[in-house]
Amino acid sequence: MKRILITGGCGFIGSSLAMELASQGYAVTVLDNLSRRGSEILLNKVVSCGIKFVHGDVRNPEDLAKLREEYALMIESSAEASVLTGTEGQDARYLLNVNLQGSINCFEFARERHMPVIFLSSSRVYPYSRINACCFKEANTRFDFVEGCEGVTPNGVRVDMSLSGARSLYGTTKLCSELILQEYSAQYGQPVIINRCGVIAGPGQLGKIDQGVFTFWLANHYFKNPLRYIGFGGKGKQVRDLLHVKDLAELVVKQVQYLTGAEPGHSNEIFNVGGSVYSNLSLLEATEICAELTGNRIKIESSSENRPADMIWYITDNGRTEQVFGWKPRKSAVDILQDTLRWLQENEADFKKIFL
Repeated sequence: MKRILITGGCGFIGSSLAMELASQGYAVTVLDNLSRRGSEILLNKVVSCGIKFVHGDVRNPEDLAKLREEYALMIESSAEASVLTGTEGQDARYLLNVNLQGSINCFEFARERHMPVIFLSSSRVYPYSRINACCFKEANTRFDFVEGCEGVTPNGVRVDMSLSGARSLYGTTKLCSELILQEYSAQYGQPVIINRCGVIAGPGQLGKIDQGVFTFWLANHYFKNPLRYIGFGGKGKQVRDLLHVKDLAELVVKQVQYLTGAEPGHSNEIFNVGGSVYSNLSLLEATEICAELTGNRIKIESSSENRPADMIWYITDNGRTEQVFGWKPRKSAVDILQDTLRWLQENEADFKKIFL
């Protein structure tokens, strides 16, 4: 039985991957410092699946050294996932320590043990100014793409888009981690895969507006809390694609098989991973779906001022990811919100601690 190590394994994505891999017969260990509010909820679910938990912080190499078993592969999913972190400077050092130094510690741990690595990066490595400079038109419920620039088409942002430009400090930490891991692979022959993930959503997500916006939107409809459209005219027409976490897990299982096989394939490659043109919403469209699903229409205020590093439109072009792994998103945007609502209802008491 192959052993898999997942750092950040009690976060939304890490725990979902852990439970899926365990269901596929892998022996899974998760490392997490449980610092994020609500992570104890996901810890209980992880442990109930027979997954081993180790309390530790990726910022401390000593905590990683607690891991004595041999692992076939590491999935690095630990991160401060908010694009707003560091925008005002006061928590920049924290962001750098968690996302950059933490990932370096993980990569070193893997290098010393000759372990393949799957790194969960972010679509935020792409410069927002370049994407915002594309031509869009305002339609009834969203901004529609009209004309792009190099690397951006109606099918979305390609993995070969130019990375010249500002992307947020969060996006920069993820890009720096990518570069370091690619260098490790080139210098030390370490098999690696990097996934640039768009918005991931679904059951298990404890939504916040800056890192789980669609779950946040749904939960606040459910609990009848007021919301606000922010930026680009304050109409809620900016667009994001969204990917069900189960669809992501299906892809990662395929990648684990590639990297732990007798002859690892597609090593040291970067792949785009998102809902694509198949699954995307504006906030205004999400509002109508959430109102219909919950039966609640709530007050939504408006602020036309853009937040730092915000984008008017982002859709992922999965391109080569679909070709290489025979994978594509299965769950639509409505499916994702329906599944999330069921999970929210089943765990209402825990959600109340966060949203009320």
